[in-house]
Amino acid sequence: MNLGQWLADAFEWTDAGMTRVAARLGRLRPLHLDVYRSYGTPHRFYVKGRLLADRGLTPQTDADSPWRNFQAMYRRFNSREIPGAEVVISLPQHLDLPVVTGPTGYFTLSLDPPALPAPVEYLWYPVTVRLTKLPTRFRGLLGQVAGVAQVLIPPPTAEFGVISDLDDTVIVTRATHILRMLRTVLLRNAHSHETLGGVAAFYQALLYGQSGRPDNPFFYVSSSPWNLYDVLDDFLRLQGVPPGPLLLRETLIGRTPGSEGKNPDASPHHGHKLKEISQVLDTYPNLPFILLGDSGQQDPAIYAEVVRMYPGRIRVIYIRDVGVPARARHIGPLAAALRRDTGVELLLVPDYLTAATHAAAHGFITAEALAGMKSPE
Repeated sequence: MNLGQWLADAFEWTDAGMTRVAARLGRLRPLHLDVYRSYGTPHRFYVKGRLLADRGLTPQTDADSPWRNFQAMYRRFNSREIPGAEVVISLPQHLDLPVVTGPTGYFTLSLDPPALPAPVEYLWYPVTVRLTKLPTRFRGLLGQVAGVAQVLIPPPTAEFGVISDLDDTVIVTRATHILRMLRTVLLRNAHSHETLGGVAAFYQALLYGQSGRPDNPFFYVSSSPWNLYDVLDDFLRLQGVPPGPLLLRETLIGRTPGSEGKNPDASPHHGHKLKEISQVLDTYPNLPFILLGDSGQQDPAIYAEVVRMYPGRIRVIYIRDVGVPARARHIGPLAAALRRDTGVELLLVPDYLTAATHAAAHGFITAEALAGMKSPE
């Protein structure tokens, strides 16, 4: 066991002990089910969520001060998770499927549905999740606790899927500068976070593709923890970026279980992203994909590995240049080798208008969508 994993286990053990003490003293808030956007097919999908004590979060607003944002962020990370509880996922035809929450309150259940609920929104299907049983030490907290998971099921008319990074690809976090990143993450909220110029228009163009229908599914892969889910999901909605499952990490320290993929020596960041991208590609074996990331971290290397693991599945890779020359220098040789060996282009772009120009030339988006980006209203 490496040091990172040991620290993660120690933190988990300490946090669980504090939760038990709080429950014994009657100091826990009412319980709450966080349910996350997930994905699948009409024949198999999964539902993921977390059971924890309510953190006392209020809706984010554009008037929130940095201090108020910091207090909210503290509450997100100072959570009290409930392990060993039973939650039930309900499907049509009166089918109820139980699953037990893990050590940090998370649950994941894969389903083979006999029928799908009616979509509440194009591509999105609602699945009800409710708490049914609690361990003895938490029994006094049992009440009417429920949530609704939204499951993405792409239509057969989808032209391609899109897998995108978040940090410095969609949302400005300045991940290459640790102090700036901490200040940005801790003191801003979904309203005050900065978006990158042109990202919403380009992503909407990819969503509609050539068909003119919003058929092309989006998936967002990030090493951010699930504690930030509400901030990130709200940010996408506020900025007009297409919604999609957020594939985040369960822990900030150590390795997320099962994230080693085919490279056991990979960093936790690398391993997590490779695992999540592989699961998306395996779920839709007949759907090609476009990958989007930035030059700030490991996206180019991870995406190049994906291309080699899944020959013929990746249409193109767009990497936004974050303006760090030392990182950009490594991308040229990587892109040249990838194109020579696989025929897949990995493009380092200064902005999304450049990416959109290439996408229009290759038939991924329409000429009208590109014209709209060049002459926004």
